[in-house]
Formats: sequence, C-alpha cells, structure tokens
Amino acid sequence: MRIVLLRHGQTHSNVEGLLDTAEPGPGLTTRGAGQAVAVPDALTGPGPDAIIVSPLLRTSLTARPLALHHGIDTVTMSGIREVEAGDLEMSAEHEAHQTYLTTIFAWARGNLSQRIPGGPDGTTFLARFDEAIADIASAGWQDVVVVSHGAAIRSWASSRVRGIDVDHVERHALHNTGTIEIEGNLRSGWDLLRCSFQPVGGLSGAHGEDPTGEPPSAYHDGFHAERHGIADAGAGTAATRSI
Repeated sequence: MRIVLLRHGQTHSNVEGLLDTAEPGPGLTTRGAGQAVAVPDALTGPGPDAIIVSPLLRTSLTARPLALHHGIDTVTMSGIREVEAGDLEMSAEHEAHQTYLTTIFAWARGNLSQRIPGGPDGTTFLARFDEAIADIASAGWQDVVVVSHGAAIRSWASSRVRGIDVDHVERHALHNTGTIEIEGNLRSGWDLLRCSFQPVGGLSGAHGEDPTGEPPSAYHDGFHAERHGIADAGAGTAATRSI
C-alpha cells in the first residue's frame, strides 16, 4: 500500500514561531487555506481510498478540499497527532525549539529514553504513531493520505522508513503541505517512495522559526535566507533527490 504523509497547512502559530501542540490548536492562515486548496491537484495518483486526520483542527481544515474533491469523509486518529511539547508548549524561544527538535531526532537514532521536558519519550511517541499506522494498514485501503504534523512526520519516518537519511531530514525544513510518501505493509515494513519538503500550495512565508517544521539549525545563514525567500530556487529539488 501507499501512504502519503502530508503536513498540514500554515497556521498563525507557525508564523509566530510557537510550539503549539495542544488540542484543538489553531486554524489555518489565509495562505494555509490556499495551500489546502492546492492539495487535490498536486497529489499524484488516482486518488486516496482514505484520508486520515489528527484531532487537531489544522489537519481537518487542510484535508477538507481533498475530501470534498474525492467525495469521501475523513477519519480521525489521535495517534498521528503532533509530538506533545510538554513544558515547552507555546514557547517562542529558540532554545526551546532546539530542545524539542534535537529530542525527536535522538529518537530516530535509537535514544528512545530521551524525553521532551514534561512530554513524551521516544518509546511513547513511536508506540502511538505505530499503532495508528498499523490500524491504517490493517483497514484494507491501498492508497491513503495521512494529514499530520511536522515533527511527528519527520520523527516517525526517520525512525521507521527505509531509505530515509536521518541527517538530511534533521537539517531540512518540512514546509506546510510538504510530503513524505512511503509504500509497504506491516509484514515487510515501509520504504521511501519520494518526498517533497516544499509545500504543494506555495511557500509558507512564515516569519517565525516554525519550530515543528524547521531543522534544529534553523538560524544558520542558508535557512535564514530560505525562510525569507532569497534562497536558490532549486534547493528544494536538490533536497528531495538527496534523501
């Protein structure tokens, strides 16, 4: 089966650089709504058998145009929600973002006991996301879009998908409506098909760190330039090829 892991559209918390992971969470910005509208035409293939969303509002709003386009209802699964920020919730501090992101990539490298302050360790997070993916894979669907969250997608895929370069995923931003596409099953596991870190609906235009989508090194010159729209236009393509 094929699963497209799609990050939700842009939110005001992304723009403001907030670690906003609690329910129900913010809605979409005008740009985020535009990104959502672009999703149906941007996704390849005959169309999904199912569209899975998390309990956070931004995922269902992102999925709505796709669901309407294909005439199917979304299915909510709590297991694909964002990695809880714990004591770092709603922080805009760069140090908090660094702690959050370095922790989720420590899990991908096998250090599952490392914990987000006041939040989950790797065992807890991966178990809930694994359970959701297992439920999806057991449902009989063959083509599924999972609308989830930046940190959750990057951490789970880095931990569970063959063919992913963890160092690359850690260093590069998964923009709003960026995708990681995988194929496989519960018996054989999951392989990377392709990914696009750039948004299907246009660049996010976020002015903050966008902490769940940015790399831990987000403030080095290259990412600062990319965030403000002055990076080389081919950077996203190169990133996709190298993962």
